[in-house]
Amino acid sequence: MTQVTMLGTGNAMCTRCYNTCFFMKTPDGTLMVDAGGGNGIFRQLFRADIDYTQIHDLFVTHVHTDHVMGVVWLIRKISPMMYRGKYSGTFTIYCHDEVAHCIEEMCRLMIPAKICRAIGDTIIIKVVEDGETVRINDVDVTFFDVASDKTKQFGFKAVLPDGKTLVCHGDEPYHERNEKYVKDCDWFMCEAFCLYKDREQFRPYEKHHSTAIDAGRIAQELGVKNLLLYHTEDTHLTTRRITYTAEAAQHFTGRIEVPDDIETVTL
Repeated sequence: MTQVTMLGTGNAMCTRCYNTCFFMKTPDGTLMVDAGGGNGIFRQLFRADIDYTQIHDLFVTHVHTDHVMGVVWLIRKISPMMYRGKYSGTFTIYCHDEVAHCIEEMCRLMIPAKICRAIGDTIIIKVVEDGETVRINDVDVTFFDVASDKTKQFGFKAVLPDGKTLVCHGDEPYHERNEKYVKDCDWFMCEAFCLYKDREQFRPYEKHHSTAIDAGRIAQELGVKNLLLYHTEDTHLTTRRITYTAEAAQHFTGRIEVPDDIETVTL
């Protein structure tokens, strides 16, 4: 059984929920994806009852602040734990070359040198390429370029231990170049910046984002079985699950999940 705990579900400017990131747990390991925009990641991990010793593999999609800044705080936390004998093994950060450079530079500028010394030793920043497949614990993960209009961003397709497939497309709209990864997948994790009816208020298209109805239409066209929506605005949290589900369901006939922060979805 694979479970995904959404540590955050909001877009970059949210204050009522944390920035989008999540923690995937499989029978033989875990994979964390992004870390949000700051040390609020500590609070989210505490709320989700996730110990730092469980975090050994992290994938970072791109260099935007709401995805990468929390990584610096994780390094700041885990590195001293390693040297005190409270964290065994290595901490591997998977990312493309621009993210790797960003993390290294931020750590060099903002973290004491004695903490940074773990980078390259027990903290490994592994650069991955478009189309590359890596075995992470019991999951085969294929990374791919999402063809972002803003900054270089990677998503991934994971083949889970039970054979099901999960595709994370980052926080950018689906691009047809990635049809081979998304088509007929079991789970599609897709951004939905706002509802279509609220597009004039939140301007998703000029920000290179999607609405819930866009996500539902794409998922239906590609034969997706289950759709999980995230990276939303935060002004309608109390009704978000109902309204986003209803809008996506105008096109999509499969299961739709619109989780809250710290909610766990069983895949």
